Amino acid sequence: AAQTPAAMTSRQAPLCGLAPRCLWLLGAVLLMDASARPANHSSARERVGSREENEILPPDHLNGVKLEMDGHLNRDFHQEVFLGKDTDGFEQDAEPRRSRRKLMAIFSKVDLNTDRRISAKEMQRWIMEKTAEHFQEAIAESKAHFRAVDPDGDGHVSWDEYKVKFLASKGHDEREVADKIKNKWDLNVDEETQEVLENLKDRWYQADNPPPDLLLTESEFLSFLHPEHSRGMLQFMVKEIIRDLDQDGDKKLSLSEFISLPVGTVENQQGQDVDDGWVRDRKREFEELIDANRDGIVTAAELEDYMDPMNEFSALNEAKQMIAVADENQNHCLEPEEVLKYSEFFTGSKLVDYARSVHEEF
Repeated sequence: AAQTPAAMTSRQAPLCGLAPRCLWLLGAVLLMDASARPANHSSARERVGSREENEILPPDHLNGVKLEMDGHLNRDFHQEVFLGKDTDGFEQDAEPRRSRRKLMAIFSKVDLNTDRRISAKEMQRWIMEKTAEHFQEAIAESKAHFRAVDPDGDGHVSWDEYKVKFLASKGHDEREVADKIKNKWDLNVDEETQEVLENLKDRWYQADNPPPDLLLTESEFLSFLHPEHSRGMLQFMVKEIIRDLDQDGDKKLSLSEFISLPVGTVENQQGQDVDDGWVRDRKREFEELIDANRDGIVTAAELEDYMDPMNEFSALNEAKQMIAVADENQNHCLEPEEVLKYSEFFTGSKLVDYARSVHEEF
């Protein structure tokens, strides 16, 4: 199976894991067949899942976080921190002129000093703003999901209450499961479901702030669903991730350990291209963003900083990287023509006639 991550932790700074065999991450195990593809090339628009399951299962994708829960790089990250929730109008079949106008409107918002250039500092500020926007969205969704799993409305969700809802979402009779749990009878679930439950309970324990009582408050439930909101779990998750990727046992990650390909063989040229892309993208991420001191080794502290989307230094590095992608005149800023030309990187949609349209929209 592909190297899969673990979950994250508690506070207002996220993380997203990349541990492979960390099954308690269950999002990847349950909602997608990670072993079927060596690298995550699906976009957020393609991710699906039943509404009921999404209400109670920790998601495998976190907006504005660099890594997916299955350890792959988040292919939509740059679009998520550039567009925020404002993604309407950039669909592949959207009217081009309308999309260009909307993109230039966003450009103007990022360009705080109105000099028609986006600097690294301006992009950093924008990234932080859009990340905070995603966090607020996650908090609002978590509140609704908490009510869905808190049947008695007492402000706490017990592990047993959650387990009933989880098994009901998997097709079990809710009343029957509740009776069995109440009477401590065997639930008669299959081995895979039992393993997922055990991994979920581990994660439940991690979200349960001291003193541990296996009762999650609304804020603790937020950490359970969205570990990126939690600092303490971030540190725990980094330890788990390093444990799963660390091949020589030095509790650090080398480049070769980080870019190790998922288990599987390449059977055709397309598969080879996917594997080449996996190595290239992870190598760039390791060298340019994660390995802060450029010594070829990633420590727990470096990985923790990288996985914290609210880390201002990391946001500045991201801003510089995003600018470098489209900075054709090498002035370390983004200009309207460049953003339009590289619109697919920023919005997911390729806009035509960018050179002419920049004069139409400004």
